[in-house]
Amino acid sequence: MWYVYILRSIPFPDQEYVGATSDLRQRIAEHNAGRSTHTAKFMPWQLIWYCAFPDKHRALAFEKYLKSHSGRAFAKKRL
Repeated sequence: MWYVYILRSIPFPDQEYVGATSDLRQRIAEHNAGRSTHTAKFMPWQLIWYCAFPDKHRALAFEKYLKSHSGRAFAKKRL
């Protein structure tokens, strides 16, 4: 299984991050340990949403959509 997830920064609630991984718990731990350069300055993070996909290609396609302008609007309204 692959997961697409949305994290929200606890000290900076306006900051959100969209990602994809095959091991969700480990990836969140990495974000909160500062091992990701894109998220290190806004940590700690909390998981606000995730979705499981049966394969990597579908997960990465949905992650790409959520990072687009229309995908961000969809996530803000629906997720």
